[in-house]
Amino acid sequence: MSRETTPTRRDIVKGAATLGVIGLAGCTGDGNGDGEVTTITIGGTSTGSSTQAAGQALARAASEHSDTIEISVQETDGWTANLYEYDDGQIPAMGVDNNSLAKALAEEGPFEEEPVEDLPHQGFLFTSLQIHWVGLEGSGVESTQDLREGGYTIYPIQPGFGTRLLTEEIIKEADMWDQNDILNVDTGDIPGAVEEGRVDALCLYGSNGVDLSGWCQEVDVRSGEGLYLLEVDDDFKQTIDDHPGAILEEIEPYGYEQEVTDVTDEMVTWSLAGQWAFSPDIPAEATREVCRLAIEHEETLRESDPTTLEYSPEAMTQTVIPELEVHAGVANFFEDEGVWDDSWTRG
Repeated sequence: MSRETTPTRRDIVKGAATLGVIGLAGCTGDGNGDGEVTTITIGGTSTGSSTQAAGQALARAASEHSDTIEISVQETDGWTANLYEYDDGQIPAMGVDNNSLAKALAEEGPFEEEPVEDLPHQGFLFTSLQIHWVGLEGSGVESTQDLREGGYTIYPIQPGFGTRLLTEEIIKEADMWDQNDILNVDTGDIPGAVEEGRVDALCLYGSNGVDLSGWCQEVDVRSGEGLYLLEVDDDFKQTIDDHPGAILEEIEPYGYEQEVTDVTDEMVTWSLAGQWAFSPDIPAEATREVCRLAIEHEETLRESDPTTLEYSPEAMTQTVIPELEVHAGVANFFEDEGVWDDSWTRG
C-alpha cells in the first residue's frame, strides 16, 4: 500500500514556475479619465474550485461597480500552496483558509520543516467549505469505521489545497491514514478516477450550504449515480470537534444530482473557513473598495457564483486571527462598520 505523506513545498507549488512573477499593476485611467485604477491579482486556486468561482465573481463586481480597482484571478495550486507562492513573490493577494494561516504563523504542520518568511495581511471571510465523506458503489466502504480497518484507496483532496491539509490532519488524528492507499491526483483528474472505479472513498465539499464546488459537481456527474454518504462514527466526529481548525456540522445533504442517502441521510462535515488576504503593498483604498463591493453588490456576486456567502460586516470578521495583521483598508472598513475589535492588529 502507498502510505504517502504531505508533499514537499516543491510539490505543492509545482505550478508556480509557470505563473511568472505577478505584480501589482496600477493603470492610469478609470474610464472617466480622472483617476488611477489599481489592479489586484488574486491567487484563486484551481479551475472549478470554490475560490476560483468566488474570485471571478469579485472580478465581475469590480468590473461593473468600481472605478478604482480591477481584479484578475490567477489559477494556483491551492490554499496552502498560496502561502508558499506569496512568500516566493508569485501572487500579491489570495484566497486562503484559517487552518493553513494558523499553521504557517505557528510554523506547524507542513510549515514546520519548510516555513514561510512573509505572510499576507488578513482580509475577510468569503466562504465556508463543508468537507465530507462519500463512498463509491462496489467499494465495500460504508463507514469511517471501515476506513479505520484499512485496505481501501481514498482521495483526501488535492495536495496543496487548504482543504487537503485539514483533511489529512483529521484523517491522521482519527488513525485512518497509514492503513489505506492515498490517491494524490489533481481535482481535474479525480472525476476520471471515479468513473474508472480507481477510488473507494473520497472527501468532497460544498460551499456555504448552497452547492458543491465545481470539481465535486464533476465527480457527481461522472460517478454513474454511484456515490453515497458514509456513516460517520462518534470517534471521527470527536476528532473533528477536537481539531482547532475545523467546525463539526451535521446537516442535510445538498448539491448532489443523485440520491446519496443509501447508507445515511446525514452529512457530517469538517467545515473550513476561507478568507481573502492581501499584501501590505496593496493600497488601503483598494482593499477598502473590495470590502465595499462584497457588502454592497452581493447580488452581482451571486449572479456569477450562486454559492456566494450572505455578507454582513459581522460575518466578514469571523476569520480574523488576532495574532496576524489585518490589512489597513480592511481594518478601515471594519471600523467604519462598527465591527472592529481593539484586540486585533492593524496592518
